Amino acid sequence: MQTLLKTLFVRNLNQLKLEIESYKTEADLCSTTPEIANSGGNLCLHLIGNLNHFIGATLGNTGYLRQRDLEFSEKNIPKGVLIQNIENTIKIVSETLDNLNEFDFNQEYPSEVFGSKMATNDFITYLTTHLAYHLGQINYHRRFTNSTN
Repeated sequence: MQTLLKTLFVRNLNQLKLEIESYKTEADLCSTTPEIANSGGNLCLHLIGNLNHFIGATLGNTGYLRQRDLEFSEKNIPKGVLIQNIENTIKIVSETLDNLNEFDFNQEYPSEVFGSKMATNDFITYLTTHLAYHLGQINYHRRFTNSTN
């Protein structure tokens, strides 16, 4: 299970990097419309913050301090900064998962999420679906903005 989860995270984070690189302009990366409230850049920041908090800080003791509000309010983040942050996140997620053993995965996740306790492996599995969901939104946003310019 641990190997599969790491494979999914690395694959989807590399796809996230490719999506961010594929925006034609940095303005497209930060654009919104009345129908699309979150830009690709903000969704990217959200994913980076989410994984660095729930995996890096909580399970890997990295010391990362999440500022969730900024994930949605910061604008005009350069592509290069986002890409570097994705690469750092791949490293943190990979190292953290490598340092967990089967016992750790079967323990209760250290923080209550969604109003209840759950096993670490269940919550990490949820995080893979969260990443994939927002990755799909970013892909849609990128294709929409690239086609309108």
